Formats: sequence, C-alpha cells, structure tokens
Amino acid sequence: MSKKTTNKGIYIATTEPNIGKSIISLGLMQSLLGKAAKVAYFRPIIDDFKPGKIDNHINTVSSYFKLDIKFEDAYAFTRSEVIRKKNENKDDEILGKIIEKYKALEARFDFILVEGTSFIGEGSIMEFDMNVLIAKNLGVPAIIIGGGVGKTLEEFVGNLQMAFDSFRDKGVEVIAVIANKIEPKNLTLVVSELEKYLPSEVIVSAIPLNSTLANPSIKEIVDTLDAKVLFGEAFINNQAGHFSVGAMQLPNYLNHLKENALVITPGDRADIILGALQANISDNYPSISGIVLTGGIMPEDSILKLIEGQPDVVPIILVEGGTFSVTNCIGNIQSQIYAENTDKITTSIKEFEKYVKVDALVERLITFETKGITPRMFQYNLFQKAKVNKKHIVLPEGLDERILRATKRLVDLDVVTITLLGDKKQIEDKIVALDIGLDLNKVTVINPIESAYFESYSETLYELRKHKNVNLAMAKDFMEDVSYFGTMMVYKGDADGMVSGAAHTTQHTILPALQFIKTKPEAPIVSSVFFMLLDDRVSVYGDCAINPNPTAIQLADIAISSAATSLVFGIEPKIAMLSYSSGSSGVGADVERVREATRIVKEKRPDLKVEGPIQYDAAVDMHVGKLKLPDSEVAGQANVFIFPDLNTGNNTYKAVQRETKALAIGPIIQGLNKPVNDLSRGCTVDDIYNTIIVTAIQAQGI
Repeated sequence: MSKKTTNKGIYIATTEPNIGKSIISLGLMQSLLGKAAKVAYFRPIIDDFKPGKIDNHINTVSSYFKLDIKFEDAYAFTRSEVIRKKNENKDDEILGKIIEKYKALEARFDFILVEGTSFIGEGSIMEFDMNVLIAKNLGVPAIIIGGGVGKTLEEFVGNLQMAFDSFRDKGVEVIAVIANKIEPKNLTLVVSELEKYLPSEVIVSAIPLNSTLANPSIKEIVDTLDAKVLFGEAFINNQAGHFSVGAMQLPNYLNHLKENALVITPGDRADIILGALQANISDNYPSISGIVLTGGIMPEDSILKLIEGQPDVVPIILVEGGTFSVTNCIGNIQSQIYAENTDKITTSIKEFEKYVKVDALVERLITFETKGITPRMFQYNLFQKAKVNKKHIVLPEGLDERILRATKRLVDLDVVTITLLGDKKQIEDKIVALDIGLDLNKVTVINPIESAYFESYSETLYELRKHKNVNLAMAKDFMEDVSYFGTMMVYKGDADGMVSGAAHTTQHTILPALQFIKTKPEAPIVSSVFFMLLDDRVSVYGDCAINPNPTAIQLADIAISSAATSLVFGIEPKIAMLSYSSGSSGVGADVERVREATRIVKEKRPDLKVEGPIQYDAAVDMHVGKLKLPDSEVAGQANVFIFPDLNTGNNTYKAVQRETKALAIGPIIQGLNKPVNDLSRGCTVDDIYNTIIVTAIQAQGI
C-alpha cells in the first residue's frame, strides 16, 4: 500500500507571522469533518500561556467544532519549553515527544489537522525549519500559506517559491499553496504567477484581504488596553470598524461616522457620547460598534444614569491614556479569531469555501474510507448534496420568525431557492422589527389571494376534487389557505417541495398532500422518519409521526420506505423491527404482528438486512445483540429502527432527543409523489434549516 493511501494528516505551515492561517484551519476542519468520522486538531508547538488559561487556537477550533480532545493532548510543547530544550541540545527529545503525541491521536482519529507555529516572539527565526522538520518526521503532506500584505508581486511569489522548495527538498510533499490577504483585484494574477512555477499537481488558491477579519473586536481592545467595561458587555464581541476620534464638535463629528465605527473620545465629552449612541439607533446614521472613553475620565453621574436607561446599548469602555496614544494602540492590535467570536469563525469558513479549491484539496487529503456516518458527516453531506442541485422550496408560514431566520441562513448559503407565502408588507415589517436582515430581493413572496396563480390553482383543485363534491367556490376557499396553496405549487411543479407546521398542525400540513399529491405506486402508505443525530452515529426512527397502529403489512411497508430514505441520504440500512421481545422467545399479538411484518419485508425485499422482532438494546449494543441473536447481521449494529406503533415511536424519539441532547431532524414524510414535510410547532431555527435541506434532497430524487 502506498504512503498516500495511508496518510492520516495534513500540516498547515506559514512563511511569516500574522498571515491569517486560522482561516485555513477553520475552513479545512469544516471540510474534513464532512469526509472523516473523527478529526483531531494538533499543534506541536504553541505560544506560552498564562496559568489558568489555554492556547487560543486550540480553544477556538476545539470549542467551535466540539472536538473530542483534551487540551493537553492537542499540543506537545510551549514555545519556551522548545527553546530551553534546544539550548540543551535536546532536539531529538523534541521530535520524539511530538511524534508520540501525534501517534496517540492517529490511533484515535481518522484524520489529524496539524497547525504549525506562529512566528511570534523569541525563537521565531528557527521556526520555518522546525515546521519542515516536524512535517517530515510525522510523514504528512503540507499546505503552505503566504500573506500578501506589504509585498510586491515578485517578493510574494518568490517567498512562496522558496518555502515550497524548502519543503520539497526535505522530502515533504506540498499538496497546496494558498495566498492569503490578497487585494481582490489581484487574485487571478497571484494564482497565475504561482502556477507558472509550481508543479501542476499542487493546488493553488488565493483569498482576498477581509477587513472584517482584520479588525479587532471590542473584547480584544479591552484585553489589550486593560480597559473597564462600563456598559454593553453582552455585545463585547462586536467588530470595530473605522476608528473615529471624537475631537470636533458633535454636528461635524456625526458627518464622519462610518458603519461599525469605533468612537474614541475623552470621557468628559458627553455630547459625543450621547450623540454617538443616538446615531446608533437612528436610521439616518451608520451603526457604531462601541465607544472608548480615554483619559480614565468617568462620565458624570447624570450621563451614566441616562445611558443606563437605554436598552441594548453598545459596549462603552474606559481606558487610561490620552486619545492619541490609545488610538495608535488600538490600530496596532493584531486581531485574533477566538471561540466566542462566532461571526469571525463563520466568516472565515465562508471565505475559505468561496476562494479555496475545497473539493480538489479534500480529495487529495482523504484517501481512505470511513465506517458508518457521523452526525457531522451527515450534516455536511446534506448541505453539499442539496447545493449540487438547488431546489425550490415553498414555506407557507412566511410570518413566523423562525421561518424567516432559517430562510436568511439558507439564502446566505445559497443552498436552496425559497418562496414565502404571506403578505409582503407584513413580512417586511417583521424582518425590520426583529432585525433579521433577510433580503427579500433574494426570495419570492406570494400572497395567495393576490397571486396570478390563484385562479388556475383553484380550477385545478376543483378538477381533482370534484368527485368529492368540491365545487369551484369551495376550491377557491381552500386555495386561500396557505397549506393548500403551497401544496398546489408543488403539485403543479411551481415549487419542488414544501415545509410547514411551525404554526400549523400535522393534519393541516399533510392533508392537502394526501388529497392530491398522493402516494407513490411503490409506497402504499405514507409514513415518516426522524434522523436522530447522536454523539457518534446517525439513526433512522420510523414511524414516529403519522400512523398510530400500523398493521403487519403497513409496518413492512414503513420499513421498506425507511430503508429507501436511508439510502438516499447515504446510510446503508440495517433494519431493526422493534418489539418487547427478541427472536422467537416472545408471544402475544403485538410481537406476532412485528414477526409477521419482518417476514413480509424479507419476502418483498430479500436484499435488505432486517431483524425482528428485536429489542432496542439488542439492536444497538453489540454484546447484548450477540447474546440474544448470535447469528444476526443486524443485532448490535442496527441504524434503521421501526417502532411497532406511534405511541412507542414518538415517546422514544423524544426521550432519546431530550436525554442525549441528540438533534432530531424530522418528521420526514416518505411515500408521497412529491416532498411535503411537517415541522413540530416547537421547532427551532436549526430544525427548520435541516428539514428544508432534507426536503430539497428528496426533491432531487423525484
């Protein structure tokens, strides 16, 4: 077997400090978690940290991605420890411990993202060679990152060429070179110049300079200046934009405000303080990120009292030092990405996915197959699958806040096309009132009564339901209902799928679909499944939402439909037909019904792996499964669970969800000719987001 097929790691190396390698680490970790079941993050050498603190890089990546790794396992040495050992000529000891730590992670994880040193402080001169040496001894390929700030094109390309040669000469394969912090107009030019020199198999990408990532947060300013937070601590992660010094008179000063401006002014300038706060809530002026009060001057009590009475006030911090020196100090802050600043993290990931050739890069990295599928992989794969073939989903509950927030997220990610049903003016007002930030120019909004489709939809419904004594007037009444209108959009092909139920009952959502979308020929019964995203696996639960007391034949059909759904979403089904008894030991009408359903599944679909009746513990626990059903190919490793009735299924999924904190996606309706899915009225924005993506994927298979 070649070295490439056994590779389990990648080394991220930079050529100098402050290049912004965090954007690469975060973006690459996001991509890797969609391909490998368990990914570790490892920094061989970290900066010294204060007692009681931990390394910011490790904390940020580990916290955001919820990695199952202890802090002490994620690094080998601090910078001062390495310098001391090198002064003692203990280079072999350094490498030995790094390799030992890496191999311990390799035994536990499918892939390891290794991040090199930061070139900060004492010992930085030796760091590049040290990074090359570590990558070589770990036997992993490298990604080299260079920063374009303050360099000519010739200098920048030359530096990266030398770095590439250094790794290659030491026998380290470089699979990608990434140019970061490049002027947007120069992106294509930089890539072109690098590709002239580098071998064709090296993946070259360029990421533009992003001021959002470069600007410090108020928290970083507080930490750097040892400032006191007077107000607005809840918004301390606000990003400081343009620095605006309040030295002139207020009317003139307001004309110099820019979006997300950081106001810097002496603490006794009440006019500037109050004027800036008023500008922040005014539609006629840009928002501000915070106010820095200089000179250690506390505003007068009357001013403080006035500010205290304002809701959601931006951060106001007090610092020692004059306005000029404080401004210079803030301007020199090298902003970092840290765990609490999720805006910067998500921005970094989006920038990485937009500008880096992710698919080609991950294809080079992942050269092995993983067993099963993890929740992180499942969610990543859902997103990628939906994005490949964008579908149009209609959301009848256009005025629901959760629907609007989920829509914004989906629109921003450009993963589906959305139509909202409802009055556009009311929706616009709600978006503004709740500060959701959804751009309605990126979605379609339809008021059913005013729609150009209304008459034709009503006539279609009349034709479809006239045998049930529905006349045209009744059809028009039905069509005023958003559930009927949305379902008709799907039936007529004006939308690919529908998601509703945040403000309506399951019956209200599903009944129109049963009346005229109807079931597929191969699915005689409509049923549902939940995708249960547990800590280390994804399970499929059915039917927990539709059929109260299914017969044996119906249970068999639910199992077959659930297996088909599982396959669509990348899960190889191993079906457990659940009961209170395992194998042939139990008796009684309920267990006999499950036994008969299992027989029917095997008869109809002999290709499926199915076991039943089987108890839940025997289905999921390998030890129990082997004891109760030693010859079963499903016991102990089931991933599709068919419950004997709605009462059992619904209670079980809710118990598992609450007790294990599992994410439950669903109910996902299966068996319809076109996808219509129901939401729980207690659903979250995440639930809606996931259900819409699942619906879009279902629509791809129609």
